[in-house]
Amino acid sequence: MQDVAGKVAVVTGAASGIGLGLARTFMRAGMSVAMCDIRGDRLRAALEQVKPLGQGRAIAVEADVSQRDSVEAAAQRIEAEFGKIHLVCNNAGVVVRGIPMETIDDETWAWEFGVNFYGVVHGIQAFVPRIRAHGEGGHVVNTASMAGLQVGETRGTGSYAATKFAVVALSEALSHDLKGTGIGVSVLCPAAVNTEIYTSSAAHRAGRGGPNLYPDTPDEIAQGMHPDEVGRRVLDGVAAGQFFLITHPETRPWLEARHARIMAGYDFAERWQKEHGG
Repeated sequence: MQDVAGKVAVVTGAASGIGLGLARTFMRAGMSVAMCDIRGDRLRAALEQVKPLGQGRAIAVEADVSQRDSVEAAAQRIEAEFGKIHLVCNNAGVVVRGIPMETIDDETWAWEFGVNFYGVVHGIQAFVPRIRAHGEGGHVVNTASMAGLQVGETRGTGSYAATKFAVVALSEALSHDLKGTGIGVSVLCPAAVNTEIYTSSAAHRAGRGGPNLYPDTPDEIAQGMHPDEVGRRVLDGVAAGQFFLITHPETRPWLEARHARIMAGYDFAERWQKEHGG
């Protein structure tokens, strides 16, 4: 997708953070945008920010991405409003931090996987067939995280990382499935971006009757990249057909260290095979 002007984008988690940055960027690029989020009041306020930024149309559609029926209903409304959908950003996400892995309860696991992983699954199920149907091609961007490529030792977000590793694998599989269809796939792996994910996640969790744990935004997040900068990088990455969308090149050593550990596993396997004649 190199020429996006006049095309239609769908963004989930669009009421704030990266989702709102994507919506603003796409409107400035001449697209029409369907903004989806579970937070109706925040979503409508975000819509008023986005509308004046371009010549395209912007609409707000309340949806709970963890529920397939809700996403399908959103897709039907968006298709009715715009006719065709070209770019889908499965971006909605929540995070829990600071809980030791062995003490995370099943409801918390289900909540994080419901939004972060099944939200992407439901977006694929609802929107990819619609992109296929019009035959003009398109692109799917799934938001993972640097936490989907490596697990930080001090962040206490192991369950979040598990969901994001799953999103990376899902995106790789989707890219294989869609090869030759004219529908591209990217997985967005940002590091620190100035978003409200920690505070909004805590509020959402509390609203569901769960514990409102660690609701403050860490300093490195508060001082992170502006969401609109992420949006520009995503738009250029989509145009370039780039699969991994890395926002922070300074994180390269994190991945090099992880891959060194993987290669050390191969070194051990080779030594063992030589020693034991396997």
